[in-house]
Amino acid sequence: MQQRYRIRTNGHFRYVYRKGRHASGKLFRVHYAKARRLQVGFSVGRQVGNAVTRNLVKRRLREAFRSLMPLMTNGSYVITANPAAAIASYRELRSDMAVQLTRLGVLREMRI
Repeated sequence: MQQRYRIRTNGHFRYVYRKGRHASGKLFRVHYAKARRLQVGFSVGRQVGNAVTRNLVKRRLREAFRSLMPLMTNGSYVITANPAAAIASYRELRSDMAVQLTRLGVLREMRI
C-alpha cells in the first residue's frame, strides 16, 4: 500500500476514534470517519502476540484492505486487531473485513 494512503499521526487516529462510526467482528474492529480522500491506519496491540505475529497480522490486514480499496468510498479508516486475528488466515481476515465494511455501508459492491 502506498504511503499516501496511511494515517500516521496520533491526532488523526484519535479523530477517527472520536468522530467516526465503527463495526466490530471477532477478528478486528473498523472505525470510519468521512474524509475527502482514502486513508487507513492499523493498530495491533501486544495482546495479539509478539512482534513477529503483530507484523504478520498488519501485513495481512494491509493486503486485505488494499484489495478492497477500489470498491470503497473515501474516508479515514482505522483497523484495530483483536487477539483472534493472530491465528486467522488471510482469507478469513479479508472476508471479515468485507463484512465489516458492508455493515458500515462504505463498500460499493462486494466481490469476494
